[in-house]
Amino acid sequence: MKALQQILFKAALVVIMIAGMGSHAFALDLETARSSGLAGEVDNGLLATPPGASAGAKDLINSTNNARRAEYARIAAQNNLSLDAVGILASQKIFAKIPAGTWIQVQGKWKKKAE
Repeated sequence: MKALQQILFKAALVVIMIAGMGSHAFALDLETARSSGLAGEVDNGLLATPPGASAGAKDLINSTNNARRAEYARIAAQNNLSLDAVGILASQKIFAKIPAGTWIQVQGKWKKKAE
């Protein structure tokens, strides 16, 4: 009987630990979404879903784009630039940093970054 109680206690602890992790432990991150082809970079500084990809990264894309828009607006206001100009400059920096094979959209056309 005591052995059964110990097993049940350990099982309950495991369940509590897993529940305590929350959904963030299983959340998709930007690097993974890009490397797996679920998200691609666009030449306006935002993310989008590349061709043939599922909508599995939709929430990540939306939240990242919202954060980027807010930051671009702040930079634009500080430097007397248009939001579009800041997005274009940001995309150039992003494109330079992302690895080859990442989906990018340039002038409306999707391709994988060569180098």
